[in-house]
Amino acid sequence: MARKKMSKKKFRIMWSSILTVLLVIAIGTNIALAYYSDVITSYFTKIDVTSNESVAAREYSTEVAENIADEGIILLQNEENALPLPEGSKVNVFGWSFTAPIYGGTGSGGTDASTAITPRAGFEAAGIEINEELYNAYTETDLTRPVLGIEGQDWTVPEPKPEEFYTDELLTQAKEFSDTAVLFIARSGGEGADLPQSLFGPDTYDPEGSPHSPTGQRFGFEDDQDPNKHYLELTNRELGMLETVTDNFENIIVVVNSANTFELDWVNDYDQIKSVINIAGPGQSGFGSLGQVLAGDLNPSGKTVDIFANDLQDAPAAANFGDFDYVLENADGTFSTATDAKGVPLKYVDLTEGIYVGYRYYETAAAEGVINYDEKILYPFGHGLSYTTFEQEVVADSVTWNETEISVDVEVTNTGSVAGKEVVQLYYSAPYTGKIEKASVNLAAFGKTGEIAPGESEVVTLSFPVEEMAAYDHNKLFSDNGAYVLEAGEYNLMLMKNSHEKIADVASQTLSEVVYDETGRSSDQQIAVNQFDEEVTGEGSIETYLSRAEGFANLDTIAQHETFTVTNEDGSTREVQGTLVDAAFVDMVNSKRYDVPADTHETPPTTGAKNGLVLKDFVDVPYEDESWEPLLDQLTVAELVDVFKHGGYKTAEIASVEKPVTRDYDGPSGISNFISSTPFSGIPFPATVMLASTWNLDLATAMGEAIGAEAQTYGVTGWYAPAANIHRTAFAGRNFEYYSEDPLLSGKMAAATTEAYQGQGGFVVMKHFALNDQEDNRTYGVLTWGDEQTIREIYLKPFEIAVKEGGALGMMSSFNSIGDVWAGADESLLTEVLRNEWGFNGLVNTDFFIQDAYPYMNSELAVRAGNDILLTGVAPFGAPEVNTESNDTLWAMRAAAKNVLYTVANTNAIDDRMSTDKPQWVVNTIIIDVLVGLAILLGFFFTFRNSRKRDEEQLA
Repeated sequence: MARKKMSKKKFRIMWSSILTVLLVIAIGTNIALAYYSDVITSYFTKIDVTSNESVAAREYSTEVAENIADEGIILLQNEENALPLPEGSKVNVFGWSFTAPIYGGTGSGGTDASTAITPRAGFEAAGIEINEELYNAYTETDLTRPVLGIEGQDWTVPEPKPEEFYTDELLTQAKEFSDTAVLFIARSGGEGADLPQSLFGPDTYDPEGSPHSPTGQRFGFEDDQDPNKHYLELTNRELGMLETVTDNFENIIVVVNSANTFELDWVNDYDQIKSVINIAGPGQSGFGSLGQVLAGDLNPSGKTVDIFANDLQDAPAAANFGDFDYVLENADGTFSTATDAKGVPLKYVDLTEGIYVGYRYYETAAAEGVINYDEKILYPFGHGLSYTTFEQEVVADSVTWNETEISVDVEVTNTGSVAGKEVVQLYYSAPYTGKIEKASVNLAAFGKTGEIAPGESEVVTLSFPVEEMAAYDHNKLFSDNGAYVLEAGEYNLMLMKNSHEKIADVASQTLSEVVYDETGRSSDQQIAVNQFDEEVTGEGSIETYLSRAEGFANLDTIAQHETFTVTNEDGSTREVQGTLVDAAFVDMVNSKRYDVPADTHETPPTTGAKNGLVLKDFVDVPYEDESWEPLLDQLTVAELVDVFKHGGYKTAEIASVEKPVTRDYDGPSGISNFISSTPFSGIPFPATVMLASTWNLDLATAMGEAIGAEAQTYGVTGWYAPAANIHRTAFAGRNFEYYSEDPLLSGKMAAATTEAYQGQGGFVVMKHFALNDQEDNRTYGVLTWGDEQTIREIYLKPFEIAVKEGGALGMMSSFNSIGDVWAGADESLLTEVLRNEWGFNGLVNTDFFIQDAYPYMNSELAVRAGNDILLTGVAPFGAPEVNTESNDTLWAMRAAAKNVLYTVANTNAIDDRMSTDKPQWVVNTIIIDVLVGLAILLGFFFTFRNSRKRDEEQLA
């Protein structure tokens, strides 16, 4: 029987429906592609590293990285001149980490070191023969280097069990091979967590967890877990190795491969240990430099950037560094941890040590007679040995000390037998009256010689403004609103070998009181007054700060938290350290985080004007020039929103003024792109702390120039670096990408790198602004409490120097809060201090912004406070909705857009990247759209034509 043909109506309905669905899918796909266009473009962007320019830039970067490592290695100890090793030396290298060392850090500050020189290659290139059998024994273990990713931290220190590994056979062979042993110890650090102050706890490691919240930790091998040990001291297995090596060898060299200060109190307990070397994350070439130092082909000249205490937990800051909760008492008398209105745990950290961070505490406590310095300190700040000797002498009649400037010439003479470089360090002391806290010594200026041949000399000139000796009076004892003050009294200038050993008294003057409350300091655009009173005073703030008064009499009172047993949601209990607060305190935090003030502008700004202006005409136009206003009038509301909320690894294109999109990448140790289909890193430079260890500003400049040159060849404009937070304690996870415990050394290094990078045509985005000096709880907006003197003199100072001297055009606001205000929405920080006081005219980006993950990062409050763009990751995922009905928000986004436009106008992006060529994926999409569109149209055509034929057949 013949099959009945489908009716024309069913035929049309079926194929029309199919084609309509296909059309809807095609339109939806195009909408999605447009919505995610920036992300797709970033993902498919490839960087050409094969061009002549890129190859030349990478070669220069490699040379600079090697130079930094050459001068950043620190010879901490060298008894009996055990180093350098004799030519043709053989050594036994003990320590599994020699086979898998630390090249840098992890997280956004990390780089790809897959092609870097290994320690073994560095030794062998320098002519040092290692014990191959011992080396192979380590590599044949099943040990691996754990990764300290932000998805969870595994603190296992890989090392074989001593009683099983160090057999009589192995040791006999080693002693027959050489009588010299190198003990190689390594520690890592990275983004997302601070280093454990106790190697003991439940194994909660969860590498599959969310990268945006704590996902657990592992504390190593069972025999290494010890509640009385921390990560920066020898583990039990390492102690077993130490005992084995010292029992069998009389000539031992210790190499510490760590950017975090390691606890080395044990080195003086063993006469067999002759020399100690510190090499922080050395990047591409540093282990080659280590081999040359050991062989004597390179004379070490690095100096410590942190003080080396015998007990790292003895520092006052350690008492208030870690995980602390605000606690509420429930109606039934039980306790629970406090959360804000969005469910974010309320955590805090107290900077109760005030200005007494690192050497500032230990040198002052020693001067007050409170501590025995030699019992507390192994190596001072600024300490480092050489294979030669130097004599430093103030040049006669070279000291200039007037009302504004201090200058001195220091002649450095090489009195030894080999060529070398030396650091010159100038410190000052200011009168302590009990009114404003002051350390007994403060680094004032420093410089480094070139290579000086034996018997030759070089003169180094050091200078600094007199007003830099002023301390900040936040208690308003000398003014109505707070001010920098030079208290009356005797000020002394000292030439020192390090923070503890004086070479010579340079000069001394008794100064009259100067209060910078009417004219301000010469470097300020606006007189400095208390800006943070509303954030850091009142409920939740610190009651007692460490004071030098009566020999630090209140030292035992600065740990202000208690231990509470809190009840979890599931009814279980746990102990936490914290502070008891009430509901009113939580309400106050909620108000600061989430309440958006009512509008003050009655009308919105002009948008969408047709003034015919383009950004390329605004190169070198001063920020204050009124001609910016008609340019800003051209921006549409949609463009204001786009440039504000889509600032992840770029600044957005603004078509109305022909502003190009910029490509902006991480990280402090070199260009790092991890958001494309082919992740890419530039040359891995040594860790930032190793750069600081050179004490050589010329090398900081060279690093900025080199990375800037690389960036230009890759088409990169913004660089999320340098990072200038403070080494408040040795345990901070990101110490590797920060410079030092000293704000002056940090600021000078950052300024030199910043100026040099921006001189190549890009802009920096300095991070993390500000007080982001611990990783624990940072993504909870941890409430960080400190007085204004501490905030200004210690934590803001590096950024201040980089802005004023380096001309920084970008800042990254931090996750944490200053007091009870998120740093990214802190108008006092971002507008009053940064812009109005320091004269900053660039852009401010947030740290990583995901609205759902970090709800306290209130975007509307941020832009009103002076935070110009949001570092949205896979934009627009995580980007917030913007309230375009608010006039105040529109005006704030207009101001933000100006900051972005001004920044980009002062870069090469305005010249080099005005191309309107579409990315290849867009071209491909257009071709596919045309083909699909034609196919669907043809489908409709044939559907209705066939339907018409059916009509004709039925009529026939």
